Amino acid sequence: MSKNVATVLAEINSTRPVLEQIANKWSVLILAVLCDQPSRFNAIKRRLDPITHKALTEALRRLERNGLVNRKVIATSPVAVEYSITALGRTLQRPFEALIGWAQQHGAELMAAQLAQRDSDGAQAATVVDGASRR
Repeated sequence: MSKNVATVLAEINSTRPVLEQIANKWSVLILAVLCDQPSRFNAIKRRLDPITHKALTEALRRLERNGLVNRKVIATSPVAVEYSITALGRTLQRPFEALIGWAQQHGAELMAAQLAQRDSDGAQAATVVDGASRR
């Protein structure tokens, strides 16, 4: 990032709405799937299991509305819909690949930190309960 953190934070009100549209977990993963090749709804759903039908539908609509995904109806029987990434969506490929790579590289560390925090919270709760019961 070429700007300093203070400048970025000062501009957060203008960037927050954009980040809310592209940075949720399903949007990142859907765009990662579509970077490989155009896909039909059910193919995307299978690749992103356990995404629900509703969550995938909402995410695809949001991505289409934001110009990141194209939706093409294919005149077959039954009618099929294919989704593909737009040129604008493709500009997110490298940042998302970096984010996914980071998650793969550091996922175990995050899980360990969460477990440690949970264990710490549990130990503190037990201490409070024990302390309260001794009074």
